[in-house]
Amino acid sequence: MGKERGFMEIERRDPGYRPVEERVKDYRAVERQFSSTQLVEQATRCMDCGIPFCCSTGCPLANVIPEFNDLVYKERWQDALDMLLLTNPFPEFTGRICPAPCETSCTLGINRDPVAIRQIEVSIVENAFRRGLLEAEPPSRRHDARIAVVGSGPAGLATADVLNRHGYNVVVFEKNRYPGGLLRYGIPDFKLEKWVVERRIKLMEDEGVVFETGVDVGLDLSSKYLLDRFDAVVLSAGAEKPRDLPIPGRDLEGIHFAMDFLSQQNRRISGEEIKSEEISARDKHVIVIGGGDTGSDCVGTSNRQGATGVTQLEILAEPPENRPAETPWPLWPLSRRDSSSHKEGCERRWSVQTEEFVGNQGRVSKLKCCEVEWDTPQDGGRPVPRKVKGSDFLLPADLVFLSMGFTGPATNKLVDDLELQLDPRGNIQRDGDHRTSHPGVFVAGDMTHGASLVVRAINDGVQTARSVMNCLKPTDR
Repeated sequence: MGKERGFMEIERRDPGYRPVEERVKDYRAVERQFSSTQLVEQATRCMDCGIPFCCSTGCPLANVIPEFNDLVYKERWQDALDMLLLTNPFPEFTGRICPAPCETSCTLGINRDPVAIRQIEVSIVENAFRRGLLEAEPPSRRHDARIAVVGSGPAGLATADVLNRHGYNVVVFEKNRYPGGLLRYGIPDFKLEKWVVERRIKLMEDEGVVFETGVDVGLDLSSKYLLDRFDAVVLSAGAEKPRDLPIPGRDLEGIHFAMDFLSQQNRRISGEEIKSEEISARDKHVIVIGGGDTGSDCVGTSNRQGATGVTQLEILAEPPENRPAETPWPLWPLSRRDSSSHKEGCERRWSVQTEEFVGNQGRVSKLKCCEVEWDTPQDGGRPVPRKVKGSDFLLPADLVFLSMGFTGPATNKLVDDLELQLDPRGNIQRDGDHRTSHPGVFVAGDMTHGASLVVRAINDGVQTARSVMNCLKPTDR
């Protein structure tokens, strides 16, 4: 590395967040970014560790992190960008919303604060945009083959981007008004402002990718239409079927799936028409059931809408503050994480199970809950929750968001028409070449793996694109 003792001389510094009292009044990005001076300084902390576990163990995309850190230290901005884009087609996304498993695998993180890899990543690409280093580069030649990509979320965009850069004719079909999928309609603006997504879509269009929006494939277009007109079809519509909570009172008004709430707010900010029931947290006691990232996004959005108070419930036990022994370095640590949304105002409760929704005049008004303990079966099976005797309690609730993950792809007529084979969890099965049970049809991302990280969906899209190119006839390549 350029500065061999940099990790000993310089402490980690994060760019930080805008003040809470300011950011809860708008939906602009809450996180700041490094200045050029800070960027170079933090990049010098990357050490000559021999085996970069940040790449091999941490990053699903296998980003060559030490190399681009060294190039940043030397202020070779074009080379740093090229090194980053070598493995990651969308660093402006991952640099903002990835939980950074690379940092928890950083060798420096064994006994000191790890390198600020995620912030360096987004700073490289934003610096490139400002300097005019990242512009449209359409392929110099085109193949005859045409590929349809169904769904424009992280996996679909990555698939389309790779295929297009290799000269294939790509058409992306999206059922919503704007492309982006989860990036556009699932992740709040305060984490990922939509001009960032629009900028990338515009760049892809300038490079030759065609986006057909407002098209629900399977209803507006048949499977026969796609198979007749395209040499390959890639399904990448995500895992949109939310996990429900079928307990007494579930039919009361005021209980919604988290993504319905989040996507509605994103549409509201974009000026889109809201065709469903209006969901507002203003002046309400909000309960979020589920302790993951989506639940955290509901917390932040509720506070911005003016909720009276927000409580987030998690059935699992509270994780420890520091890395526990059962997830040693360089594994992802199962430790407690408080997001920027939690720090804006939220009561978090663990080991809590909701047993019943209590209503008043047809609308939810309270939650009947209890505390649980987790027992491990003697046969070594998965731990199961056990109700703690006498731990029942009530929580006031005017609005409840169910944020307990997703169980697989949403109902899709195209999948039914193609009679695709599914696994026991309802995900689309594929072989080692990412092909489904129907000839010429591939699948990428959450539709086959289940809901996961954006960075994993991007990586799977890249790998699927390579499989498509390998499987096409030589005359089409």
